Amino acid sequence: MRAVAEGVAVVTTYGMSETAGGCVYDGVPLDGVRVALEDDGRIRLGGPTLATGYLGDPRLTEASFTDGWFRTGDLGRLRAGRLEVLGRADDMIVTGGEKVAPAAVERVLTAQDGVRAACVVGVPDAEWGQAVAAAVVLDGPLDAARTERLRDAVRAELGRAAAPRIVRAVPRIPLRGIGKPDRMATARLITVDTGGARAAGPPHPRNG
Repeated sequence: MRAVAEGVAVVTTYGMSETAGGCVYDGVPLDGVRVALEDDGRIRLGGPTLATGYLGDPRLTEASFTDGWFRTGDLGRLRAGRLEVLGRADDMIVTGGEKVAPAAVERVLTAQDGVRAACVVGVPDAEWGQAVAAAVVLDGPLDAARTERLRDAVRAELGRAAAPRIVRAVPRIPLRGIGKPDRMATARLITVDTGGARAAGPPHPRNG
């Protein structure tokens, strides 16, 4: 978002090793590439960029490559014909029966003034199963008013279930070796010390 604000032309790409790298640009597939969604939102990709399978692993190949399609581990949705990737299926947070995509919440948070980075995870919650928790890197302190502004922004864009019940400011987001957010480490970081981290969250949707 900061790059866009500075006038830099940013093109988002989607793809993986199984598709020889990026095959969808700004939500639009390359010529010959096919995109489909399963009933649960899981993304399937087809076309000439696909690998033929996994070397030495016929069982995984059979599970992932079927009839010219590759079944990814990602969830998405189509908006005006463009693919929007919501995140990994196994990262999905289920809170009170509602599904929340961490990547979608992160996009809203990092679009807010002064938020340099964010990582959203689900942490155990006795009442709702999981609670949406956000670690944020800010350009200033996190107080109650700022916390509510962040929650309000997520609530307005994605609904009440997605608004983080826990917001914690951190100096940096833990990363894995390939530079992606380490969600397990982030969850541990958030839950190590809940003093001041767990503010009274917004009412859950089932509470009205």
